[in-house]
Amino acid sequence: MVISTDVTVAIAGAGLSGLCLAQRLMRAGIDVHVYERDPGPFVRRQGYRLILDRHGLDALRESLPVPLYRLALATSDEPGGHLRFTDSRLRDAFTITFKDEPHATRQVDRLTLRSILQSGLNGRIHYGKDAVAVDGGGPAKLRLRFSDGGAAAADVVVGADGVGSALRAQLMPDADPANTPMAGVYGRSPLWQGGGSVIPDALRTSGVLSIADRPGRAFFFTSMRFGENPQEAFARLAPGTFAPTGHDYVMWGLLLRQDEVPTGISGDLLALRHLAGRMSVGFHPLIRRLIDTAELDATVLNLFATGRRPHRWPVPRATMIGDAVHAMPPFGAHGGNTALRDAALLGRRLVEALTGGTPVEDAIAGYQDEMVSYAFRAVDNSARLMRRLTGTAAAPHWVLTRVLPRLHRVTVPEA
Repeated sequence: MVISTDVTVAIAGAGLSGLCLAQRLMRAGIDVHVYERDPGPFVRRQGYRLILDRHGLDALRESLPVPLYRLALATSDEPGGHLRFTDSRLRDAFTITFKDEPHATRQVDRLTLRSILQSGLNGRIHYGKDAVAVDGGGPAKLRLRFSDGGAAAADVVVGADGVGSALRAQLMPDADPANTPMAGVYGRSPLWQGGGSVIPDALRTSGVLSIADRPGRAFFFTSMRFGENPQEAFARLAPGTFAPTGHDYVMWGLLLRQDEVPTGISGDLLALRHLAGRMSVGFHPLIRRLIDTAELDATVLNLFATGRRPHRWPVPRATMIGDAVHAMPPFGAHGGNTALRDAALLGRRLVEALTGGTPVEDAIAGYQDEMVSYAFRAVDNSARLMRRLTGTAAAPHWVLTRVLPRLHRVTVPEA
């Protein structure tokens, strides 16, 4: 439904949730603009693969024009059907097998999905605009202020500016994320090396969490295979829009304690890769090969944090979505799906309010109540899973790394 309205929405942040919300609102005829701190759309890596569950897929289906939704499906792939927990030498401890529900979940490349979400938003994404505050309130328009001294007037402001949100202290003053003891060094490596797949057939449909001999350290990896080459799919379904180059790859992450990360290393990509190599001594040669062949500019450090429930929303026509609200450790594949779910829900509530003539403030309050309920269940689940898999409790770790692997054959021979 396209509605006639003079309401303007300003979104701070051009990540997945901000762009998804912009697509939903633009489809309904609402004047929406996205303000992004980066100077351009592809000045830095945008992460790796993402598993979309029913909430993420439903959000895209509701928010995107049909050709763009089909493009997201075409470039995606069925995720692996197994999650293997192994010791450091890739001997199985146990395996979780996911339900065989075709098309219920999809594996997507984050950069490709972000390119899809930007399609059609020409002139509505403004780069080099670092949002720092929201001014105004009551019946008057709000003003989204930027670090360069500029501002944008809007009836509704949405903070979608990620874990490091500059707007959170104002819009959610009691909800700064809490730090955790854990961190991750993430990277990606070519899947096809030396004429074949670096991932053996035994692990083709699996994600693998290899748990180190010492508590608090593990290594995760899985492959990302494109269903259709992105450039070919974009040419077919979204001609004239930017199509990223898509090559199958392995995404990996070394999980370690934050107190093991040297100070000031975050922006030093070579030092991060060396840290990953040093901390993976004793792991299976496949893991060391992934680190050695990693794309240097795709290596990042992530200090895990957990969001805290907001109890006050001081600006009635301003709200938050995505990681800016509910940062969570990357355990359980909840983060991206919850962010997309936020975007679809807020978009739906705003469109319903403007269609029915109800106050926008009520729509935003209803969104906030519903979002906090499901989002912080996901935060709690992710944090609980992180503690179980990386905790220092001796007995569970001993069972995972010493007892159970002795009951299984070697999954990946070392020679």
